[in-house]
Amino acid sequence: MQASADSTKMDCLWSNWKCQAIDLLYWRDIKQTGIVFGSILLLLFSLTQFSVVSVIAYLALAALSATISFRIYKSVLQAVQKTDEGHPFKAYLEMEMSLSQDQIQKYTDCLQLYVNSTVRELRRLFLVQDLVDSLKRGDFIDTALNLTLFIFPPAVVSMFTLPVVYDKYQAQIDQYLGLVRTHINTVMAK
Repeated sequence: MQASADSTKMDCLWSNWKCQAIDLLYWRDIKQTGIVFGSILLLLFSLTQFSVVSVIAYLALAALSATISFRIYKSVLQAVQKTDEGHPFKAYLEMEMSLSQDQIQKYTDCLQLYVNSTVRELRRLFLVQDLVDSLKRGDFIDTALNLTLFIFPPAVVSMFTLPVVYDKYQAQIDQYLGLVRTHINTVMAK
């Protein structure tokens, strides 16, 4: 009975998340999409300039500064207007945030498998069990990091622009795609 309820909740959450993602990509709420898009691009740019640890630390500091500033602002506003609105984050502070024992056990088991396999692989690579494999992986890691920071910004820009462009010019794009398909089919037939 509990598993069925959890499954229904997850389906509902997934459906809601999917709808929110589509709304973001189609710029249905320009302010929200702009914030998400700008934040992702700023994060990617920051990662090209600073280490991951520095970026995470500065993001945490920025979030803490923003929440403290907002709390002080609301407190001053309440004092000046003589209102009793209460704590601005009261709803979030009262939210129940806990995992059941079963959920913790499931996530712990998955994490244990992942950590153990990762540690074994890292031990094998860094202690150079196989010289060629360690050299290949080192080169792969360097290439992957460089490509990630090279490919992600255009991918993010494309992800936030192509759906809107296609939605706006769907008829023209479909017409040209049809011509391209016809041409490719003609060439393939020859």
